[in-house]
Amino acid sequence: MEKPATVTAPQTATTAPEILAKVKVERLENSLRYGYVGTILRINLSDFSVSTVATASYVPKYIGGRALANRIFYDEVGPEVGALTPENKIIFMTGPTTATGIPTGGRSVFTGIAANNYPEQYAWSGIGGWFGAEVKFAGYDGFILEGAAPEPAYIFIDDDKVSFFSAAGLWGRLVHDTQATLEAMHGREIKSIVIGPAGENLMRNASITTSNDNVAAKSGFGAVFGAKNLKAISVRGSGVVVPADIKRLFELRLQMCSPAMRPNPVVHEFVHGMDGNQIAVLGGWYRGQVACSHGCNQHCCRLMMDMPSAFSDSETVNQVEKCVGIFAYGFAEDCAWLPIMSWETEQNTLPPCKMLSGEPPAPDLSDPHLPALFAKVPGDIVNYWKPDFHKGSVMMHLCNEYGIDKWDVIVWYFTWLSMAKKEGLLEDMDFGMEVDVENEVFVRYFLDMICYRRGKWGQLFGEGMARATRELGYEKYSRSIYHGRYSQAVPGLQLDLPVSLETAWGMSYHWAGRGYEGSNNKPTWLAVTLMQMTSTRDTQTVAHFHGDYNDLLAIGDDPCHSRILVDDVIMNENKAELKDSVSTCEWQSPDLYWTSMEAEMFTCATGIEITEEELEEAAVRSKLLMRAITMRNHARTRQLEVDSIYPSIIYPDCHGETVTEVEFNDLVDLYYEARGWDQATGWPTRETWERYGLADVAHDMQELGMLP
Repeated sequence: MEKPATVTAPQTATTAPEILAKVKVERLENSLRYGYVGTILRINLSDFSVSTVATASYVPKYIGGRALANRIFYDEVGPEVGALTPENKIIFMTGPTTATGIPTGGRSVFTGIAANNYPEQYAWSGIGGWFGAEVKFAGYDGFILEGAAPEPAYIFIDDDKVSFFSAAGLWGRLVHDTQATLEAMHGREIKSIVIGPAGENLMRNASITTSNDNVAAKSGFGAVFGAKNLKAISVRGSGVVVPADIKRLFELRLQMCSPAMRPNPVVHEFVHGMDGNQIAVLGGWYRGQVACSHGCNQHCCRLMMDMPSAFSDSETVNQVEKCVGIFAYGFAEDCAWLPIMSWETEQNTLPPCKMLSGEPPAPDLSDPHLPALFAKVPGDIVNYWKPDFHKGSVMMHLCNEYGIDKWDVIVWYFTWLSMAKKEGLLEDMDFGMEVDVENEVFVRYFLDMICYRRGKWGQLFGEGMARATRELGYEKYSRSIYHGRYSQAVPGLQLDLPVSLETAWGMSYHWAGRGYEGSNNKPTWLAVTLMQMTSTRDTQTVAHFHGDYNDLLAIGDDPCHSRILVDDVIMNENKAELKDSVSTCEWQSPDLYWTSMEAEMFTCATGIEITEEELEEAAVRSKLLMRAITMRNHARTRQLEVDSIYPSIIYPDCHGETVTEVEFNDLVDLYYEARGWDQATGWPTRETWERYGLADVAHDMQELGMLP
């Protein structure tokens, strides 16, 4: 048996790197007084040149963040551009609330052709941390990365000076060591985004990491950085970002998840996980709660302290975890669900930031829907792996340090290995050691193999699960049935599930009634399926579908013919656009009973009076720009969408339910009609484009023969 490969964490070095180029940025006159700082950097890695774009050329019509990035990408990047080619542009944008102190308003977003999607398509990835705020402190609302460096490089933005340095001394280093080395060279006050070895080796699941282990994980933009020979971007800013209304800012801080700035003690825990995945931890473990981004008063990220290191038996590490990490430790049963997590009443809401921090509000006993809201819906029994706290900690730490999307590792790579082995699909494969997802040695071995693309299997699985199963043989290695899934809702009921948990666009199941978090009711997983259908990546890491419980009652037993369900889907999609544009928190929004929240935040930050309806129009405009890109660049049609998404829901949910293809197409008809898109093609009509101020796009679509 081949000895498992091991990686030793490199030591921090402070040798000054070779400077490749240095540019002084000429400041643009900023006509925007508040919220925005007025300038977008255009950085060309091929020749190390820098220019500027006026933010005011795009806002407030395109808000900021993802909406602004969608407009720039539509204008600048045409079809036939691959994710890993120099022609791909990575657009990083903050929102007008970023760095203002408005709670939850510290996030930012990347967009570009995604390496992880199948097929490659334009997508996005949100990120927390302090990097976006520091970019604004340096005087920029975002930047556009073009071209590819001729050799490994990193960028240092120091107010109006942009320097390009050789990354020869950083290439190959792990994530945290890279961050520490950059701080040693440029000062501890800098904020950096970096890739690990996974991104350098063009692993398609590679992420980009900033402080507190906050990552842009979806879409594989770490691999795009690697293809551009870009190891890191560090920023130091000496400026300030001024919101228009300081008084309102403090009112918002008190209103959002009040009381603000609640005490946050370190807690000694003796169990980890939820429901069927809960583990007793010998000796316990310590946690605190941290906010992911600048100025936020929510503490929804779990700081796990003194955890086992993947690289040293004598050292411990701190790591930041969100929901998916629970299943790194144990994945025997799926977690049981409270309907309140998706369907809420005004008396009883459960903000996820409260839920994650362990401080859920006491239920309002006057609510007539209370028993149903707090009744646990049993999840599936999936039998992927038994609880193991140490192994799970090592898995998480390796993902952090290699720069790999934890999501795909935990709920796709290793679930596939578990199911495929049990169904005898791996008998002809020699991985170099026995496949055993419950063996920490194998976990280390496999993650090292795919990160560094070692050997035949490292090259194959480094391409991501969607591509790997197609190379192996899609019908056998993706669609073969796993026979170890059972319903807890209907005891003894065996439920078909494919060995590869793939839904549309090369993504894995999420809130979709099957696979990870698979116990939602039918209206919920149908809503999630619609949202995934018109996207290019997993939508639920930003959308987190929520609806009014009275809507659920009105939808009844026929969700495929419910306009109420469709309207709830569109509301959640529009709010998701705003989360990445204003920007707000992926966990705080939508607030079903404070629907003007985003508009109030926008006006507080910018001083630009905007109504809830006007901001919703901007959200639809952003969604339409995304639609235009997928149509023009990726030949998106109704038939392509339905053919890509429907096969994933032919398998039953935990109650044994599914829908027919005719029923699902009826639901799609309702959705397209509500969106103002042609039902036959899925293409928006001229009236729809023009209604939202996109007459130029309507002209382009007519030229392409895509205007119904």
